[in-house]
Amino acid sequence: MASESLFDSLRGQFDQMRLLGQAGPPTALLPVLRFQTSSVIQAASRVSSSERGALIHLASRYAEFSGWMAQEAGDDADADQWLDNAAALAEVAGDHSMRAFVHVRRSLTRVYKREAQETVSLAAMAQHSQLPPRVRGLAAQHEALGHAVAGDEGPCMRRLEESRDLLARAAEEAGEGPVLGTSHVPDPAAMSTGWCLYDLGRPRAAAAVLDVECARLAPNATRNRLRYGVRRALAHAASGEVEHACHIAGDLLGLAPQVSSATIACDLRALDRELSRFRSCDAVAALQPSLNLALTGSSRS
Repeated sequence: MASESLFDSLRGQFDQMRLLGQAGPPTALLPVLRFQTSSVIQAASRVSSSERGALIHLASRYAEFSGWMAQEAGDDADADQWLDNAAALAEVAGDHSMRAFVHVRRSLTRVYKREAQETVSLAAMAQHSQLPPRVRGLAAQHEALGHAVAGDEGPCMRRLEESRDLLARAAEEAGEGPVLGTSHVPDPAAMSTGWCLYDLGRPRAAAAVLDVECARLAPNATRNRLRYGVRRALAHAASGEVEHACHIAGDLLGLAPQVSSATIACDLRALDRELSRFRSCDAVAALQPSLNLALTGSSRS
């Protein structure tokens, strides 16, 4: 059917947008996403009512991804607007879980602002037993991050275990549609465990986990390689392995201007603060120009 070919084409373009989101600056991608979202909505108005739902649902995914790119560009207000649009479109298509996933997305903005209680509260709003396991698993993961920021190890570890179980179940039940949340991290719960351990004051354990998980990232997952590589370097630096941290960071910092991420800039600033304690170290001095350039590039959105 022509409408099936149209849907397949638009769905393929969405997958390409996700790949481009890993490789380039969000400000370059956002105008394309605006156009694509509008195009999918217009396409939905030209098909039969029985076929319209799938296209509207796809439009909601375009809008949700646009919200993530807006956050990466450092525009939280625009991100919120896109997320509201995504939830509204999904509800028209009969998917009421997107509204809960919006809370998951917004909880992540609070993580970067170090707002522990807000993170936990927002994530908890998306853990109703009737929601899909993918949404609940990501919500539990973000709640764990909030507990880690607060220094509450017990609830943090419990939420991480819950997240691991739910995401495993979601993987078993996965259909053909694009997954909510990251699709370029093989084990989101494990990666989050590494970062939680750092916030809980256990940088050596964090570094060990992040070493393993970063090695599993695909070469084309540029944004995630930089994001988690910087966190890995930070964990090693906090463990006293300063030269190794500089080696890790040095291999990645050239990617910062390419992806221009406001959220990664938070971790780059943390790495800069951590390394500032070792300014007399030759490796730190050698890294500093690249780190300064990366900080400038990541802040330019």
